[in-house]
Amino acid sequence: MSSGRTHDRITLWTLPLVVTLAFRVTLDTWLTVVVCLGFLLGGWVFGPDLDIHSVQYKRWGWLRWIWLPYRGSMRHRSRWSHGPIIGTMVRVLYASLWLALAGILVVDVLNNLERTALTWDDLVHGVGWSLRTYWPFWLALLVGLELGALSHYTADWLSSTWKRGRRGKRRSPTKGRRAQPPKGRSRARF
Repeated sequence: MSSGRTHDRITLWTLPLVVTLAFRVTLDTWLTVVVCLGFLLGGWVFGPDLDIHSVQYKRWGWLRWIWLPYRGSMRHRSRWSHGPIIGTMVRVLYASLWLALAGILVVDVLNNLERTALTWDDLVHGVGWSLRTYWPFWLALLVGLELGALSHYTADWLSSTWKRGRRGKRRSPTKGRRAQPPKGRSRARF
């Protein structure tokens, strides 16, 4: 399995490829920027290794505690954390729950302090309007997050495959076979 530093390098090395592919597909500078931002976030902050005490987990700083329930409920490298598309969707939904909870608390506190005239109806309509209006950018962000995670999955898979192959070469050629007597000597006779 690759280290956090190796994953960071892979993210940086593959960024030019992501920029090129994103621009060729979208033909839009701003969508390309959003895909690349999502790619960097997916590789450095929002990646699959949030299920362990990792570099990605540490980068959340004083907010890392929000990932403790996620870490406690995920087995490392399970399909729920390291599965293509599924892993990213689980992390996005998990973070969205925390973001929604924070939004609810902030609006509630502001309303109790009479500092805002926001209502829940305003928030629901605002979120719906944002999703309808800016859906290409939200989709580009999700694609970028998945590409960042995909670079992580691919690096882990290649690293594990390479290490498995190396272990196989180190094994003794007679392992698993019945031992033969050395040539030139006969077996003891009774």
